Parts: sequence; structure tokens; C-alpha cells
Amino acid sequence: MASRAGTVAQPHDLVDLTALLDAYYDVKPDLADPGQRVAFGTSGHRGSSLKASFNEAHIVAITQAIVEYRAGQGITGPLFLAKDTHGLSEPAQNSALEVLAANGVKVLIDARHGYTPTPALSHAILTYNRNAPAGAPQADGIVVTPSHNPPADGGFKYNPPHGGPADTDATGWIANRANELLENGLRGVKRIPVAEALEAETTGKFDFLSSYVDDLPSVLDLNAIREAGVRIGADPMGGASVDYWGEIGERHHLNLTVVNPTVDPQWAFMTLDWDEKIRMDCSSPSAMASLINRMSDGAGFDVATGNDADADRHGIVTPDGGLMNPNHYLAVAIDYLYRHRTGWNPGSVIGKTLVSSSIIDRVAESLGRKLVEVPVGFKWFVPGLLSGEGAFGGEESAGASFNKMDGSVWTTDKDGILLALLASEITAVTGKSPSQLYKGLTDQFGDPVYARIDAAATREQKAALGKLSPSDVTATELAGETITAKLTEAPGNGASIGGLKVVTENAWFAARPSGTEDVYKIYAESFKGADHLKQVQAEAKALVDGVIS
Repeated sequence: MASRAGTVAQPHDLVDLTALLDAYYDVKPDLADPGQRVAFGTSGHRGSSLKASFNEAHIVAITQAIVEYRAGQGITGPLFLAKDTHGLSEPAQNSALEVLAANGVKVLIDARHGYTPTPALSHAILTYNRNAPAGAPQADGIVVTPSHNPPADGGFKYNPPHGGPADTDATGWIANRANELLENGLRGVKRIPVAEALEAETTGKFDFLSSYVDDLPSVLDLNAIREAGVRIGADPMGGASVDYWGEIGERHHLNLTVVNPTVDPQWAFMTLDWDEKIRMDCSSPSAMASLINRMSDGAGFDVATGNDADADRHGIVTPDGGLMNPNHYLAVAIDYLYRHRTGWNPGSVIGKTLVSSSIIDRVAESLGRKLVEVPVGFKWFVPGLLSGEGAFGGEESAGASFNKMDGSVWTTDKDGILLALLASEITAVTGKSPSQLYKGLTDQFGDPVYARIDAAATREQKAALGKLSPSDVTATELAGETITAKLTEAPGNGASIGGLKVVTENAWFAARPSGTEDVYKIYAESFKGADHLKQVQAEAKALVDGVIS
């Protein structure tokens, strides 16, 4: 833990916005450097103009590639275009609009010229496509956001007509085509000036905020929250949800206070994360220190919540428990929802990523519901959310969504606003905080200890980890227990996990290579206490190193 973690950022921590924006337009990527090429991770293309990895050339190339991809897929409806509050988001949105308009794509941008959370974009796409006549052209979308990443970063995500993150087939094609356009000096990219693009007949407006906020009663019991008088403190953390929270409180007559309405592309008000970087990670105690301290000082809220910059993640703070571990809240949310959503498909399964806590497995068993464990990435939950066969999907990194009261789809991307409001519904209906309810679950199922650590690895070692097969692991025990499963494919859908998971009766670990650093990540959990967890972590590192070295 760095010495300044959890303290307010100092002037020398802040990004130089002039340099950041100048670099966006002036710096040209060196395609001989893999770090400066277009690459889509689990959440789109990310980078920084200061590192020549998120510049104007990247964005116009990616957008042209998306134009060609959607044409090849027969997607001819409107494209919803949204942005968050990062400094690079507005210029990147303008660059994208220049290309989209030049190609004659009908584009819908925010009617309020404001910021749009990722879940509001997903909701807009799904609502448009659901209401369109049979056989009518389908809509898709782009959201310009690097999520919780530091202020110097930019991000660019494509959501096809299903409303969720694009799959690897789509992102692979788009990235390859974008890099081809970059290699050809952007020949093939159509583009007009942004002033003309804004006035083009194909550019229209859409009220993302009203579409999303007015539909919330279809997915949450806001009456219960209002009647119970739950006192809510909502911290947008300088992100795209800033105007949404105030409108949610006003339109639905909730006792809701926006504790920090500031929007600042430098995020000067933020407390530093564990590594002394500004990062809007609402699951981090260091990044959430201001809200946690406010609650501990007697702020008077029954529930306080935080969101990252595009509001696809949630942080839940309770008076009795402080900031909840995301795994703990997922378990509570699942237990509550599957007991209270009587309009859901009785056979609806529970979706979780394979690095989420095993207490969810025990909760699912107690509910009599099938658990579907998938690789990391929210895209794996999209089919179930669309059909209602998987009414909840959640990740250990504080990202989740669930279906409407009647079982129909709400969003197919992570929704931090939704999960934050659910904490208030849970409090209103049960009379207990989510952290108190989690204590009840641990009394019933055991109290797991969970952690993630990083271990150094070369590029070759990371590649080897991603290609393991269960037979490569010869060990039969882990931390004194017999190994019951060795997984390189997710049991829920058979998809590759890009790494390894090893399971015993009371513990497990999963190892996955990092996509951005020379490390691999070890996720581990034990139901036998902190000392046993440390033993699991040590043996996991030794086991993985022995296999990939």
C-alpha cells in the first residue's frame, strides 16, 4: 500500500490537459510498437494520447472499421453515440462523428450535450430495437470511455444490436481493419469537419437520460424505497452519472443527495488509489475514501454509493459495514433478487464469472437455481439477459446487471446505477443493510477470504499460461486439500478462460495473464481463513510458475 493511498490528489498528480489534448491531435502512432496499435480488450480499445495509444488516428480508423463492419452485418439502423467525462472523450466523440457523418450513418447523440453512462447507452439500443417494427433496421452504439481508468486515458467501445459488449469475432475484425487503415495512412477513411457533421441530416438527438431514468420503475421497487424513506448518498465520482442521480431523486421523489456533483477531467478532488494513481474505481477503499469517511463521520445516509466514470460499476457503503467487497454484495443481491422477483423465469439461472466468490455457488444451491460460471468479460452474460434464461449476471470487479420485474431485458452491459439503487431497495424491503444480510449468509454458508495478487511473468510465460490444458497440472493437492477440478475452460459454457482454475473443497485459485502488464493475476479464495488463503496463494504461484517456466 503506497503511503499516500486514500489521500486527496496533489497538483503534481494531475494530468496536464493541454498536453493531453495536443497529443491527441499531434501524435501519430508508431505501428511497429505493439502498444501503439489498435487492440480491443474486454472493454474496447484503451490507451492514452501521451503514450501514442489513443490518438485521433486511432479513433478515425476504428470508426471507419465499425462503419464497414456494421455494413457487412446488415446493421442499417441508427448508431447511438455517447461519451463519459474523461478529457479525451469529447475529442474522440467528435472524431467519430466526423467519420460516421461522412459515411452517411444515422447517428443519435445526447440531446442535452451531456455525458452518458454505458448502461444508458445499452438501454437505449435495446429499447429502440424492441420497439421497432418487425424486420426494421436495428440500432447499435459506441460509447467513448475507458471506464475507471486514470484521467490521461481514453477508451472506445462498440455495442452491437444486442446492446452489450461486442464479442471477440467483432472486435477482432474491427481491430484488424483499423490497423490496416492506419498502415495505409488512413486512406479509405471518409471524414468531414465536425461542424458539418453536427449539422448533417443524418445526425440527430436522443434523450438518453429520460429514456433511462423514467423506465427505472420497471426494474426496481422504487415505491418501497420512497415509502421507507431510505436516505441515499450518491457519489458520481466525477463521472457520467452526475446528472442522472439528481434526476432519479427528483423524478421518483427519493430522499437522495448527490454528495459530489463536480465534473473535472483532472479529477483533482479524488483520493488516490492503492498505487497513488487517480483511478475512479468504486470498489477500491482508497479511491472511495472520501465517501467512506463521510459515512463513518455520521453523514446520515442509510446507503451510500459510488460509480466509476461511465457508471458501469458500483460501490456500496453501509453505516455498519463500510465499503462492501464486490463479491459480498453480489452474493446478497443474488439471494435477494431470486427470492423477490416473482415475475422472472422460474428456471432462470445465475451467471457469475469464474473468479467471483464461491459463496455465490452456495447461495445458488440454497435457492435451487443453476449456476452458470463463465470466463471474465460481461459479454458472456448477454444471451441469458436477452432471453431471460439468465436474469442476473455479475463480475467480481463490481459489474452486474439484471432483468426487469417481468423478466424482460433491462441492459446487456454492466449497470452501476441499477446495482447501487438495488442496495436501497434491499434496505427498504428487508429492513437490513446489505452488509448485515451478508453476515447472515456467512453464518449459513461460511465466511470466505478472497484476494487478488499479481506475479511477474514474461510475454512468453503469459502466452504459455493462456494455452494450458488440465493435463499440464500434475499436482494432486493444494494447501492440504485434494484438488477436485482443474479448469482451463469455463464450466458454464465451455469457453476458454485464457488461464487456469484449480478447485478444492474449501478453496480455489485462478491464474490469468494480464493484457497490459508483464504479470499474471492470481485470484484466490479460502473458506478456512486468512492463513489458509496465504498458503493457497503461495502454492498457486509455485504451481503456475512450475508449469509455464
